[in-house]
Amino acid sequence: MPVLEAIDLTYTYSIGTPFEKTAVDHIDLQIEQGEFVGIIGHTGSGKSTLMQMMNGLLQPTSGTVKLDGKDIWEKKADRRAVRFQVGLVFQYPEYQLFEETVYKDIAFGPKNMGLDEKEIDRRVRETAEAVGLSEELLQKSPYELSGGQKRRAAIAGVMAMEPKVLILDEPTAGLDPKGRTKILTQLREYHRRTGCTVMLVSHSMEDVAKYVSRLLVLSHAKVVCYDTPSNVFARGDALAEMGLALPQITRIFHGLRARGIVVPDEVYTVKYGAEQLLSLLKGGEGTC
Repeated sequence: MPVLEAIDLTYTYSIGTPFEKTAVDHIDLQIEQGEFVGIIGHTGSGKSTLMQMMNGLLQPTSGTVKLDGKDIWEKKADRRAVRFQVGLVFQYPEYQLFEETVYKDIAFGPKNMGLDEKEIDRRVRETAEAVGLSEELLQKSPYELSGGQKRRAAIAGVMAMEPKVLILDEPTAGLDPKGRTKILTQLREYHRRTGCTVMLVSHSMEDVAKYVSRLLVLSHAKVVCYDTPSNVFARGDALAEMGLALPQITRIFHGLRARGIVVPDEVYTVKYGAEQLLSLLKGGEGTC
């Protein structure tokens, strides 16, 4: 049974007005426990709206969202509990920081879950360590932190609730390459350590190619495909028509193949690409 499921899901903004717009259009989707899912699509494709429905923040215009097989919008459903189990990190989450100290900010979610002080303290310290925040930083005001540190503190606040599903909407937006890599690497380690399901919305093909196990592609409010990165990136022409560029390393290898060089057509990470090029330079032919 999938941990999260969307059944014929639709959401329309401003119904009955000249601004009416369907952001999610009859989507069916199953997310299995333990997956690391990347969500990509052009601006306005429905990514953020879909994630907010999965978290119970937006009620569907029609259709059903199920968490562990239960409709999160049925009359007896506890949507507050749903949001503890499906944690959502918004784009630019550092704007949500508000407490006196980083410690208190991370502790806010667990405290609202009614946990005791000992359990709250454990969660705060473990998640702070997981995102690379030192003990010293926990006692500082969030506003004394750097941009990247603020971002990690805000993400830790959602992690500290220990959700079954962690949804992140463009968590690296506006960060430099070093800061982006640090956050995504820490998210991957968190995923491996906890076994929770992670859903990552991103505009960066390089990021999703490197970190995720499955890719969800949205276009014009509909699901185009939901598959492994290699199968998705094999549809390069279709992605280009949607305004989505393949990872740069994938485009390089497509160019090599077009020139008659025998290289794999499923290269979408720099690490694997480097291994194949080294094999060629050593006299091998690569693998197809």
